[in-house]
Formats: sequence, C-alpha cells, structure tokens
Amino acid sequence: MAANKSARLLLPGRALFATALLYLLLGCGAFFSQPLFLIWLLAGAGFVPFILADALILLLLGDRLHTEREIPVSLAQGESARVKLYIRRTGRPLLPSSVLLYDLYPDSMKAGTVDDGSIFPAKLDRKLLKNSDALIFEYNVLPQERGIWNFSGPELLLGSPLGFWRSRVTHNTVSRGRTYPDFKKIIRGAALKGLPEKGQERQIRKRGQGLEFESLRDFQEGDSIRSVDWRATSRNRQLDGRLKLIVRNYQEEQDQQVLFIIDSGYRLPDFQFDSALNAMLLLSYVALKHGDGVAAASFGAAERWIPPRKGMSALTGLMNGLYDLRSAPVPSSPFSALETALSRLHRRSFIILISNFREEDGESLAWILPRIERRHLLLLVSFRESEAEALAFPATHTVHTADEGVGVSTALPTRPAEQILETAAAYAYLTSRRRLYQKWEHSGLLVLETSPEHISSALINRYLGVKRSGKL
Repeated sequence: MAANKSARLLLPGRALFATALLYLLLGCGAFFSQPLFLIWLLAGAGFVPFILADALILLLLGDRLHTEREIPVSLAQGESARVKLYIRRTGRPLLPSSVLLYDLYPDSMKAGTVDDGSIFPAKLDRKLLKNSDALIFEYNVLPQERGIWNFSGPELLLGSPLGFWRSRVTHNTVSRGRTYPDFKKIIRGAALKGLPEKGQERQIRKRGQGLEFESLRDFQEGDSIRSVDWRATSRNRQLDGRLKLIVRNYQEEQDQQVLFIIDSGYRLPDFQFDSALNAMLLLSYVALKHGDGVAAASFGAAERWIPPRKGMSALTGLMNGLYDLRSAPVPSSPFSALETALSRLHRRSFIILISNFREEDGESLAWILPRIERRHLLLLVSFRESEAEALAFPATHTVHTADEGVGVSTALPTRPAEQILETAAAYAYLTSRRRLYQKWEHSGLLVLETSPEHISSALINRYLGVKRSGKL
C-alpha cells in the first residue's frame, strides 16, 4: 500500500532539554556573580546558532523513507498473526541521524510477547537503509476482540545530527480487516477433544441405524434381524442355493433446518456470550456437514437475521454476519425473539435459543411455547449460575475444639448470619430455576443447562440425539 506522508511535526530532543536545563542553572548562578553572567551570555550566543542549524538540517533532510505494511485481512480471535513492515529509502542521499519506528496497531490487539506492547519504539539500523533493498521489520499481534480493525501509521521519529530536535512523521499506510471467532478451531474440531463430559462429541449413531434409507448391503455380524430386507434376500441366492441375507442401511435424516437464536443482552456477559457464539458456529459446521440448512438470529443489543442456507459455503455467510456481534447490558426479550422467528420460518425447524432463563421467564414464555411446540422443535439453552452455586453450596468452614480428657473434635460453624442468608437466597434462586426447567421438560420441551466450557460438546451431542430420534 502506498505511503502518503502527512504534515511533519518538529519536536525538541533530549539534548535540547539537557542544554536548556544547564543554561537555566547557569543563569541562576549568573544572578549572583558578574563573571558567571558574562559566561551565561556568551554560552547563549554560542549555542543558539548550533540549535538553529541543527533544526534547519533536519528540516532539509525531511522524510526520505517509504513504508508498506503486510497483514492478513482476516484474523482469528486469540490466534497470533504476523505483521511485516517494508521500509525503503526514496532514493535521495543522506538520512537522519536516528530513526525510531512506531506502528499504530489497534487497541483491540496486543503487540509482541509482552502485555504493555513495549516492542515499540523500535530503533532502525541506518546501515541497513543505505541501499535500495527494503528493510523488513516483523512482529506479532494477538487479536483479543472480534470485529473490524484499522491500522493507522506507522510513525517515524527522525533525529537531528546534534540531537537537539526530532521530527515526527506519520505515514498514511492504512490497513483494514476483520477479526473473526477462532474458525481454525472449528475446522480442526479442537473443541471436541478430551472426555465426553469435558468437551468431546459422543458418537451416538450406530452403523446402519437412522431414518432415511441409504443403501442395501450384506448382513454382517452384529446387525439386527429387524434390518433384514427379505424381498431383496429372496432374490439373492448363492450358488449352493442358500439365501444370502441383505440388510437395509439407513442414515440420519437430511435436508432439515436448524435456527440459532442468541441473546446479546444483559443475560449473557462477555465470556458466556463468546462461548455461546463459538458453540453456535461449531454446531453450524456440524449441521452443514450433515446436510441440514442453518439460520441464525440475535436479539437484545443487536437484532440480526441470517436466512437459512445449505452447503459449507453457508458457514462463510454466518461468519460474516456474526463476527462483530457483542453482548451489552441492555434489556432482552426471549418472547419477542421467538415471536419474530415464528413469523420468518416457513417450515418445521429445530430452534436453539441460547440465553439465561430465570423464574420470571416461565410466565412470559407461557403464551408462545405451545405455538412453537405445534410447528417446531425448541431447545432452550441456559448457562449454569456458577456464582449462585458457590453461594448456595459453600465449602465447609469449621473450627475444631477438643473436649477435656476425651479428645473428641466438635465442628462449630464459623459463618456469620449474613452469609447464611446469602446462602439461603442463592439456594432458593437455583431451586426456582430448576423447577422451571423441569416444568418445561415435562411439557415436552428440550432444556439444556451447561457451562461455558462445555457448551460446544453439549450442543453437538443434543443435536445428534435429536437427529437420531427423528423428533424433527
């Protein structure tokens, strides 16, 4: 990218500050001594021409460097990316005495391997800039937030020959791009490693079982006798006259539709929201692999709608539509989100609503849940309240006292009354949530309560279970 220079800014250097400080101290002494006063005058008259000449030389030299930046336009959140700066001379002779480089990377990124980004300023070697070849300066950035990013700069701080002045020049080498959720983990399936309860997809469909007919094959040991196709078997006799059993091979139903609805309001803080969004994209990848269509919507801080599409190319559309979505402390209504979804869906769908449901949602959703049950299959996903669980089920805090002569330990509670009241309130809150979820399950709804660490595997297992059961 071309580097158009902006207006230069002349700044005082360290040598000028040191000289001014010494001249001030000499002036304080000259106030009390006539000889020092004469020295002070002569020193001022002698230094001023050098200071002015130094500034003039720096202005005449100007900026004789050209910069270009190379960085991928698509980055993954939490994945390090390499930035390359190409710095060349413009062809004119002579260079400033020193060159310091600052690259103005976005606030949403971390530069280098240190938290404070102290990789800058970087001092460039003037010897490497004397020829026409480009000096390549490389460093790493770590995107920490999803969304659009902009690189401005870089800035060069050019030093004068005597060090009295510095010239700050900003090159208009602008780079723009997007930071997406970590799609590399989606492709690798990294979220499915480990034990089933700690992040692994369980293989729950057995060979040959499903709902849609796929093909005929020979009977194998372990196949159910109910899968034998007797009509095909009767036409398949061996040379010795015996029948060769043929079984029907089934596969999971395809050409179904999955709709994700995610809450971007106050119910999901940033960490839970990011985990839910990554789980949505991961399950979208799995669903598209299974031949289903995928749609997505959000409500709360941002209302978005991505129509249902099939094929792996639909994953790109989901990425582009959701990569900059964030939660915010604003009101959100699951009832309104479901009502909007009903008006947009024209065929039976598997609706996955991710929020944080509480006791008050039981009454607000009671009006719309029966309508959804008649036309669609709904899964309500909620996160566990870890803070409330820690209060409701605290660790035991006791002290032990020994009885005289016996040595029997007696446990005495040490928690104050306020903490006991907090524990009771948290327990009542969790009980009301559990009662609401049980009520929904008894009415035929699907409910999933999980943690941010395990939501990906839990959603995939529930999706595969629904596919196998034929509830859609």
